[in-house]
Amino acid sequence: MDNVKTKVKAVWNGGIMGTGSLKGENVDTQIAISKSSGGNGNGAEPQELLVCSATTCYIETLTYMLESRKLPVVELMINSEATVSEDGFHIIHYPKIILDTNATEELIQSTYRVIEGADRGCKVGNLLRKAGIIINIEGKVTIQ
Repeated sequence: MDNVKTKVKAVWNGGIMGTGSLKGENVDTQIAISKSSGGNGNGAEPQELLVCSATTCYIETLTYMLESRKLPVVELMINSEATVSEDGFHIIHYPKIILDTNATEELIQSTYRVIEGADRGCKVGNLLRKAGIIINIEGKVTIQ
């Protein structure tokens, strides 16, 4: 893995009920303590940002792999959710890929393989797994 440096700046105002900002080269968002943790909830909280990071990595890896295999993708979207329980932190990605009407069964199966391969290729997901986070993929491929 290449040495990559990422810099962000966070500023906080107003104590527990306050808000802050998080800025990086390509991100600028409000942050806050969640209502469930006693804050005002008027901004992204750490769990949400972590899931955003995992989702972004996965969809970028998936896009690269789909394109490199020249699969006839018409639409790609992903929903992700995280659950914190006694069993730990669990993320589920729900990618949905719509292929062109001319897609063969072989291309559909290839797309399902790419869905799984992108999970293994996502660097952020792999780092999270090393930290004990469980990540599952429940993909769906349809034809337009």
